Amino acid sequence: QLQLVESGGGSVEAGGSLSLSCVVSGHSYSDYCLGWFRQAPGKEREGVAAIDSNGRTTYADSVKGRFTISQDNARKSLYLEMNNLKPEDAALFYCAADLAPLGGRCTVKPGRLRPEHEWNYWGQGTQVTVSS
Repeated sequence: QLQLVESGGGSVEAGGSLSLSCVVSGHSYSDYCLGWFRQAPGKEREGVAAIDSNGRTTYADSVKGRFTISQDNARKSLYLEMNNLKPEDAALFYCAADLAPLGGRCTVKPGRLRPEHEWNYWGQGTQVTVSS
């Protein structure tokens, strides 16, 4: 079982930058992907970026070129570097883990973020506010 705890949210002006972190604790017998999701008021939760154990990444079109997902070698920390933030980026950001079947691999495919219901573990979220 994995536990995820996000930090690093805050308020920033449009054009500014923020870095989010997620501590991954616990143990999984399965390979897993890690990802970031966000939910703005009145909107559904949407995928932002994901990374697998081989470091393959994928991004939502809306954040490509502005956001960078990364992880430490032990996969105990997940990061999201956000640059050139826009007011529409404001949301509650969540860290998530997607477990592969036992013995299998979780592989990130370019251009595809797994939908929310396929992710198994979630953090409690960290708020990002962007003022215009």
